Amino acid sequence: MNSVLFITDPLAGLHAEIDATIGLMNASQDLGLDVWCCAPEELAVVDGRVQAHAHKIRLRPRRPGVDHRWVVDPTWWDELDVAVVDAADFEVVHLRIDPPVDDRYLHTTYLLDLAGTRVVNRPDGIRAVHEKLVALRFPELCPPTYVGTSLSGLREFVARVGTAVVKPVDGFAGIDVWLVQNDHSAVALLESATRGGRRQVIAQQYLPAVEYGNKRLFLLDGEIVGAVLRRPCADDFRIGPPVAPAAIDDADLAIAAALRPLLVRHGLAIAGADVIGGRLIEVNVTCPGGMHKTDALLGTRLSEAMVRRLTPDREGVFA
Repeated sequence: MNSVLFITDPLAGLHAEIDATIGLMNASQDLGLDVWCCAPEELAVVDGRVQAHAHKIRLRPRRPGVDHRWVVDPTWWDELDVAVVDAADFEVVHLRIDPPVDDRYLHTTYLLDLAGTRVVNRPDGIRAVHEKLVALRFPELCPPTYVGTSLSGLREFVARVGTAVVKPVDGFAGIDVWLVQNDHSAVALLESATRGGRRQVIAQQYLPAVEYGNKRLFLLDGEIVGAVLRRPCADDFRIGPPVAPAAIDDADLAIAAALRPLLVRHGLAIAGADVIGGRLIEVNVTCPGGMHKTDALLGTRLSEAMVRRLTPDREGVFA
């Protein structure tokens, strides 16, 4: 079947002007592949074979906007067909459910273990590599970090590093991220962040170099295929959308070289490494994003490069 299948959240909830999944769909379509999609709830296993109640769609034309957004129709796709299909008949199945990796996500990965074709990213790899904690396998590449629930331990860590960024281990999309300084507000903020010592959090030393940008390295089979800078907004310490191209330096190459064996071993073909001041912060593997935005902002073709590499008879040079 000259087709790809995307396991996604509901299409109506995706933001076609920025969503990386839409970029991969567009690139697949542009390369002559039929695009099918389904939600996790539309998967089933029948006699050991993964089936999907899937929707064949055609994406409408788009064009770059003035920033990191594409200009798309309010209804950005047309449904061409609905059918029960066998996952093994597709060239590639893209697992593109947004985090967190909750029961819904995990159960989907167990079903896709039986897909009978290549799944990107590989389900068992996603289960094996926690994107918030994997960086800690390379402590020499990371800023000082504390993971735990202990209020006293966290308070001591903040006192040691001066200012820390604190976020839930199972967090995503910048939700519940705290900037904790070594002052009288620290204990109250840490109590809230840990829900009174009941939730695991990651605390990392705040890196002033973030002022110059949080660099997203786009990794394909562990190789850097592009990079972009994202900066905090004037009224928010958290990272905003991409704003400029990023030069790839020796620190970035060292980070990619360290990550590559792990990513390749676990079949994590698409990944996004976040780097501040040459220090590795986290590695996005569940539903890596940013490519679609970067293509709109900079005129790159990251989504196409990834689809070419991942689709057997369309492999080509990066454009």
